[in-house]
Amino acid sequence: MENLLAQFFDHLRYERNASEHTLRNYAIDLGQFYDYLAPADPKTGARRPIDVRQIDHITIREWLAHLHAAKKKRTSMARKLAALRTFFQFLIREGVLESNPAKLVSTPRRERKLPTCLTIEEVIRFIETPDVSTDLGKRDRAILEMLYGTGMRVSELVKLNVSDVDFRNRTVRVTGKRRRQRIVPFGEPALHALLQYMTVRENFLRNAPPAARDERALFLNYQGTRLTTRSVGRMVDKYIELCAGIHNISPHSLRHTFATHLLDSGADLRDIQELLGHARLSTTQIYTHVSLEKLIEVYDKTHPKS
Repeated sequence: MENLLAQFFDHLRYERNASEHTLRNYAIDLGQFYDYLAPADPKTGARRPIDVRQIDHITIREWLAHLHAAKKKRTSMARKLAALRTFFQFLIREGVLESNPAKLVSTPRRERKLPTCLTIEEVIRFIETPDVSTDLGKRDRAILEMLYGTGMRVSELVKLNVSDVDFRNRTVRVTGKRRRQRIVPFGEPALHALLQYMTVRENFLRNAPPAARDERALFLNYQGTRLTTRSVGRMVDKYIELCAGIHNISPHSLRHTFATHLLDSGADLRDIQELLGHARLSTTQIYTHVSLEKLIEVYDKTHPKS
């Protein structure tokens, strides 16, 4: 089993060009399934041998029932089942299996959870929270402006290089999932914040030894190296505490807010799909539900016979 998993991960990395984030998720999900089938001996770490040809849909259902009993979310269970299906499909391609047992197991119905979205007034107030008289404030303001101004994922933002930004045409080259690239425009406020940050970016680089500096990275930490998604999350949490009335949002909330505000203003759903970098339109359609909620709220407040 371990050898087959290693071959599968090589397939994901070198043939499917999967991101490190995707590889990590597959490793977690398939590792948990392996632990369920053959728990490691606490003393020796040894596992009993597993014949993948003996794994059937009953075994997989029992594992999902085990996850359900452990209070795992349905979205998490659905992702783990999808990882199993992909793994078994790879084994069919390699001639190890003749059929995919995971395809006989129904995907757990996912809870419909609408994304958190800020109003225009709230998002402007939140973005303007950083103190732009400081170097750190200039950087943080530029990050928040870019997240809301482009709708990019935080994982995409921290991968940006200076060369990805076209300051003259106000566009940025974003590398998304599976390394697909797209060009996204941004507005004057984001441009102004970026230019302000660029005037102090060199100060961040000076804090690191020359060998440790990341000259290419657009957004840097105080050590002169590339920011991480976790750092951006901590930054957002800090400004939530400073911004009265803003609660329960994450960096991803700015992406949701970007898409919802575009849709509310009449943007076409396929254009929003392109800007967000969604592979399927069905992923983008969740924002139609958000706008419908707003439409019903407006109707209830304003129509005389609501």
